[in-house]
Formats: sequence, structure tokens, C-alpha cells
Amino acid sequence: MKNLDSQSASEIVLFGALGDLSRRKLLPALYQLDLAGLLHPKSRILGVARTDMDIKGFSDFVETNLNEFVSEGLDSEVLDRFLSRLVYQQLDFSQSAAFKHLAQTLKQGHKTRIYYFSTPPAIYGAICDGLNQAKLISAADRVVMEKPIGDSLESSKVINDQVSRFFKENQIYRIDHYLGKETVLNLLVLRFANSLFTSNWDRNSIDHVQITVAESVGIEGRWGFYDEAGQMRDMVQNHLLQILSLMAMEPPADLSADSIRDEKLKVLKALRPINHLNIKEKTVRGQYTDGYLNGVPVPGYLAEEGANEKSSTETFVAIKAEIDNWRWSGVPFYLRTGKRMPAKHSEIVVHFKEQPHNIFKDSYSDLPANKLTIRLQPDEGVELQMMNKIPGIASQLKIHENKLDLSFSQTYRDERVIDAYERLMLEIINGNQSLFVRRDEVEQAWAWADGIIEAWESTQEKPKPYAAGSWGPVSSISLIARDDRQWVE
Repeated sequence: MKNLDSQSASEIVLFGALGDLSRRKLLPALYQLDLAGLLHPKSRILGVARTDMDIKGFSDFVETNLNEFVSEGLDSEVLDRFLSRLVYQQLDFSQSAAFKHLAQTLKQGHKTRIYYFSTPPAIYGAICDGLNQAKLISAADRVVMEKPIGDSLESSKVINDQVSRFFKENQIYRIDHYLGKETVLNLLVLRFANSLFTSNWDRNSIDHVQITVAESVGIEGRWGFYDEAGQMRDMVQNHLLQILSLMAMEPPADLSADSIRDEKLKVLKALRPINHLNIKEKTVRGQYTDGYLNGVPVPGYLAEEGANEKSSTETFVAIKAEIDNWRWSGVPFYLRTGKRMPAKHSEIVVHFKEQPHNIFKDSYSDLPANKLTIRLQPDEGVELQMMNKIPGIASQLKIHENKLDLSFSQTYRDERVIDAYERLMLEIINGNQSLFVRRDEVEQAWAWADGIIEAWESTQEKPKPYAAGSWGPVSSISLIARDDRQWVE
């Protein structure tokens, strides 16, 4: 725990404070930090939104949502302390003159200001301009940008340029919440603190890697946003590529922000381009149709409320990604993500190569390769599949496939598995950028993703249908089966 006496108080300004992200994640995360004693006694939380509301209304709003989204229940003493930190400011983000009122609210004493943009990225520039005109930006302040930052390389540059006019790179925190998950953070420890994996983490030992991020939900009323984005922009360009880069990067010199981000960037630069020449062999895009989830009928994407019945937006993507460097040459990374799949399920599976010779044929004719599974959600943990002898006195030695299973919730019973946003909010307050995405990472990821999106557009091929409640289109099975492999399900 950081010594709060040496940590300056913060003004945490939540733009879009009444929105879904604030309700579900940001406010509960800040409450948990207060509960753990990690918020400075003089830190304040300022909610900013377009809605006209007094402080009583905002406090009631916050308490209602904390009751709903803090699963462990609320501590009354901490709740009172947390609510006493709250301030509310009604503000039209597009009116720069309105920021003068915000300046009046923030003028009491100098504290490190953290501006959290929980708004559409299209208005990030307008907010920065308003803050600047109201003289509310100093070298000590920080700005937090939610993904997606643009919908292409070109648009991401525009948004980043708008923010960079007023904030330097060391003040900008681009959030990808997957980087705050315990199991994703554990990748660094797993890889670089265990010689078992450090010395076997390359093309000589690993056959292939699968990364799956499956969602059981549909678009949940986000039709306008999602139909413009699709699964490629919404999930692959950020979440999956960040996981891939952590899996594949070289050992950083240390744990500093730039050491880690330099190595991730090298992976993104080494990704083999996918374009119109290889798009059909390397990718599959799908769109869910009517189906059943947990025995309950659910509508297809084109039958969702407010849907454009002619939409060709993908709700599923599978990709065979390849990294052209010495460590990973010849090792495919299969990426898969989709909506309306059988369960909410995110994991990384590392398939090691088979043994070149089997001396246990009498007991086990075909030795399976070892398999390392890193579960990101819902049951965070690490699992290693390996062979063991079956106990007994029989003359014939018998072996069997077993799992060494490290479940975080079972192993660390006395430790609460924290939400990713709690970790990320604390790192922002402490000024540590290690878990945040640098601008050149964002742009390199977009450059690779844009090639795929443009190739899809050039072919004008519609997404493959798959029934809601299934694991995606049949052609996604063929994508990996062509290499004599299969998805782990």
C-alpha cells in the first residue's frame, strides 16, 4: 500500500458521470479504493454530465448504483466518507464557455487533477479545448481516454492529435481494461519469474496459441455504436492484440512503463499483414442469427431492436495471426471473439509440441502434448495439463492425463480478486503508466486491423451466419482444422 502521506490529494473529474461505464465500473472501483484506504483523505470526486442535478440527486444516484454493483455489500462508514467526497457539475461539453463554472468548482486548493473521459471519443477534443480555455490544465494533471480511440488509423490520429495539443504523452492514460485483470498481469510473472516457461516460450517448444474472448450477450441496446464498429474494431484491435503482445513480447529490461510498452510495440510491428491476397485463408467473420442461450430463445443480430436488416457488420471474428520474428516464426496465434456465444468465457491456451518419441505406448498409444491454460474470466486461474502415472501395484505401468489447477478464488481465499478498473484507477492516481497503452501501440494496432477491414470491404463478402448459443460459424472450425488443429471448447 502506498503511503498516503506522501501521495498528493486528487481531484478525480468524471466526464460522463451518469453513464453506464461510470455506474457499473468507475464509481464502484473508486468506492473499493476508499474501502481499502487507498484514496487520500482530501481527494474529491467530481461528476460532470449534461443533466441538471443537485448534489443530493447525484449522491442518491451514486449510492443506488453502488448498492447494485458492489457485490460484497457496502460498509456504512466508508459509504458516508465516499459520498462526502462527491461534487457534481452540470456541463454542456460542446460549450467552451461553460467550463468557467467547472473552474469555479475546482479552484479550491491545488490538487492533481485526473480528467476521466467516459464519453464518446468524438468529443475528447472539445473537452480538452474547454479545459484549456478555462485554464484547467497544468503539467501535473492527467487525462484518461477510454477505447475505442477512433475507428481507424486515420481517425485515431485525429483524436490523439486533439488531446496531444494540451496534454503530453506522459500525462495521457489510454485504458484497455483487460490490462488490469489479475490473470493478464500474471502473464508477466508466469513468463518471466518461472524458468520452466521462460526457457520454453518460443517456436522450439510451442506448437500454437489460442486466444478466445467469448461473450454471451448481444449488443445490449448499443446498436448505433456497435453497428458502426463491429467485433473487429470493438474487441480485436484492442483487447485481443494487447493480450497477444503480452504473450509474445521479449523480456523487458525492467517493469517501467516504457520498457514494457517498447516490447509490446515490437510484437505489433512484427505481425504479418493480412490483406486481400490472404484474407479468406486467414480470417472468418460471422453474424449471429436466431438461436437459444441457456435454453431461452434469443433473436438474431438483424432482429435486435432498432436493427438495420441489411447490416453486414460482423459479431464474430476468427483470425490466424502470425508473427514474423525469430522467437515465433512458424507458430500461429489463433484469435477468436464473438457475441451470443454459449458462455462468457475468456482464456489463453498455449499448446506445446508433442513428444518426439513415446516410450509408454503399451499404456498410452498417443501421448497428448502439454497444454497451459490461462483463464481470464470468469474463474481466473492457471491450469497445466500433463501426464502422470496412475497409482497402483499392477505390473504394467499406466499413465493418465491430469491437470494442475491454480484457481485464484480457491488458492487465495482470503484475497478478493479485484476488478480491473480498481487496479487501473489506482495506477492513474499513483502516476504509473505501465498498464496503459502508448500512442504508437494504438496506431500500430490500427494499421494491422485496418488492413483486414479494408480487405473484407474489397471482397464484399457477407459475414457467415452462426446460431446464437453456438461457438461461431462452421468456417471458423475449418480455419484451424486446415492446420490439423482444433479449438478448445
